[in-house]
Amino acid sequence: MKIHFIAIGGSVMHNLAIALHKMGHVVTGSDDEIYDPAHTRLEKLGLLPSENGWQATRITPDLDAVILGMHAKKDNPELRRAQEIGVRVYSFPEFIYEQSRHKQRVAICGSHGKTTITSMVMHVLRGLGREFDYLVGGQVQGFETMVQLTHEAPVIILEGDEYLASPLDLRPKFHIYQPHVALVSGIAWDHINVFPTEAEYVQQFEKLVDGLPKGAGLVYNDEDKQIRKTIKQFARPEEHYLHPYATADNRIRNGKYEIKIKGERAAVELIGKHNMSNISGAWEVCRLLAVDLPDFLTHIATFRGASRRLEKIYEDAHNNIVFKDFAHSPSKVRATVEAIRDMFSKKNVVACLELHTFSSLNKRFLSQYRKTLKAMKHKIVFVNEHTLKSKNYPPISRRELVEAFQDEGIVYATSVEDLRRELGGMRQPSDNVFLMMSSGNFANQDLLDLTLG
Repeated sequence: MKIHFIAIGGSVMHNLAIALHKMGHVVTGSDDEIYDPAHTRLEKLGLLPSENGWQATRITPDLDAVILGMHAKKDNPELRRAQEIGVRVYSFPEFIYEQSRHKQRVAICGSHGKTTITSMVMHVLRGLGREFDYLVGGQVQGFETMVQLTHEAPVIILEGDEYLASPLDLRPKFHIYQPHVALVSGIAWDHINVFPTEAEYVQQFEKLVDGLPKGAGLVYNDEDKQIRKTIKQFARPEEHYLHPYATADNRIRNGKYEIKIKGERAAVELIGKHNMSNISGAWEVCRLLAVDLPDFLTHIATFRGASRRLEKIYEDAHNNIVFKDFAHSPSKVRATVEAIRDMFSKKNVVACLELHTFSSLNKRFLSQYRKTLKAMKHKIVFVNEHTLKSKNYPPISRRELVEAFQDEGIVYATSVEDLRRELGGMRQPSDNVFLMMSSGNFANQDLLDLTLG
């Protein structure tokens, strides 16, 4: 096929472009800006557009498909041209579904943990030598790209995002996949710019459960109150196979977490009770894919996590450790903070949260972060003033922040200079643990330079 990507520079979009190129399809693309790693990856394969910007002349009648990224606008000239001449336009989840109609589709969904659980399942299946396709929202150790599509694989593992599919398709991505197995890890309001109320956000998960095909397996976190309510109201036990899970029995032994499932134990590389819950969810999915427990435990023991998901990026001889984490929504921040607190209770822990997303910078949403940092002695909230301006949001005062977080101990930084000074003032000569949480990049600063100087 000949396929053109509008907004090829997106994280999933450029990975899908690479996957289709490797399948032998002719791939072209466009974008107004393309940053690394997308720029380097596309350039290496000859897929990088010759120039930035949108050109209607790129859309020709011989195209088999156009894949539209969320970054593009409805009035994009290339999109308009495709519509005028009748070229089929897909969102990327719609295209993935069309390419996997003949496969068993497994969708990992939820407000938190979905990248990690998807990565766990991929890691175990790969360790067992299974053939499978995948789409995951983060870089996974041992996998070159975030998307793989083949003709042969009988199953595809999909990270099921609740964010919208494209400017033309305002459905959450997970509504499109029609999974044979779906996992829901948790439901906690996010994406206020798309779902203005908590009820509207929860409704997307209700539709997911209600719309599952007959005979689908539904794996769900039975410890989540909102999930239990949703399952009770919308799951159909006469049509769906229900598989609840709970946090695996665990203990910290010799500096590592050790889990127990059905009487069998394994030491794991991950930390935090939320990850012990994620492991339980991954086990339920793998069990439905005919994985035996001893094999699961063997391979989950070597899983080190997805990129930027509580990722240890530095440790030195002075017992200084730096973690980078994608935590940005309140539920993710809470889980990550608790994990670090439990694991490093005897160290000097500094938690630093950058508010970066549309939701986190919205004053109506800020109160969702109440007490998320309360367990930390040293805590900094960083808001880049440039980010506020780019999203057309008004400044946030320290008083507004403290009241929203219900935490007088928060140090507020609104510039890189403030952030660097405050981090330096909380640093000891040794035994420091810095937890750097953001879906952004701390104003393009090097995290080791910021934390350790």
